[in-house]
Amino acid sequence: MKITLFLTVMMISAMLSVAQEKNPLRVGIAGLTHSHVHWILGRAHDGDIQVVGIAEPNRDLAERFLRQHHLPMTLLYSSLEEMLDKTRPEAVTAFNSIYEHLGVVKACAPRKIHVMVEKPLAVSLDHAIEMETLARKHNIHLLTNYETTWYGTNQDVLNSLGSLGRIVKVVVHAGHQGPMEIGVNNEFLDWLTDPVQNGGGAITDFGCYGANLMTWLMKGERPESVFAITQQLKPEVYPKVDDEATIIVVYPKAQGIIQASWNWPYNRKDMEVYGQQGYIISDREGFRIKPGPDAPEVRKSSNAYPPPYNDPFTYLAAVIRNEIVVERFSPSSLENNMLVMEILDAAQRSARERKRIQFPLKN
Repeated sequence: MKITLFLTVMMISAMLSVAQEKNPLRVGIAGLTHSHVHWILGRAHDGDIQVVGIAEPNRDLAERFLRQHHLPMTLLYSSLEEMLDKTRPEAVTAFNSIYEHLGVVKACAPRKIHVMVEKPLAVSLDHAIEMETLARKHNIHLLTNYETTWYGTNQDVLNSLGSLGRIVKVVVHAGHQGPMEIGVNNEFLDWLTDPVQNGGGAITDFGCYGANLMTWLMKGERPESVFAITQQLKPEVYPKVDDEATIIVVYPKAQGIIQASWNWPYNRKDMEVYGQQGYIISDREGFRIKPGPDAPEVRKSSNAYPPPYNDPFTYLAAVIRNEIVVERFSPSSLENNMLVMEILDAAQRSARERKRIQFPLKN
């Protein structure tokens, strides 16, 4: 009798487990003006996530994007609050302007709805602090999505650092020819080139990638100082914001150089990591490693991340369902991205004031 009862309980547990695995994550989308939104719209038919509502006041934009991805207009709501109250998502992904990220957290956190924003976390350090306070108070996950987080190469680089000795210098290149030049849609371009809505130009758009990767590789170590230079190499195209930025992040025993640009001749997100004994030079496809002065340089292809570390929305679902724990200072984590915002804030101040900014110490 006991054995039969035990087997019955185990069978029911297994059935419930399978049912939970098949139950898609209910996701709402806040805004469509960030063209990275095609990432989640293109995933809406995959079955592991269910887009239950989209908050976007621009109906023409919504019709265009939803028609492109074969999604019904019944998903559309004119306001975020209405979408949240009527669809009750488990999580919201923010694809509006960076300035609007704070408003998304203000609406979601009291409703106990988790949030993932597109990079960077916030338009300013002040906004970021308010968002962090709300997330901690209401006990929600507040994650930041970077394209580079899901590159298999970057995890390979992290796993290979031990052969290099202590990190001495990291150089991150990020950017493309410019948003106008690559033909982003007007709704994206309008706020991406606005200093209020985006917080800057290339320094915000691509400087955050380098700050995020540096913070991850340095395991959350706080810099000593930040120095930055911004330029407008194309003022006739981008009159309101910078299109070229170089940020130097100084650590006690290392240095990070972030080259963020809307003037590269091609799209790039790659980095160089130099240790005391060797180096790694990586891009999305793979990396070259020379682990010591007498060792040969070897080229290796990137390895794909296993789920849920290969996709932002698979990762989001796993975090919310407590299948995985967000590691401190990992690329999506709140700890990492609060430090990113401190670095960007110091970089913008440095560029304005034309001086090196000492980093505030924290206990």
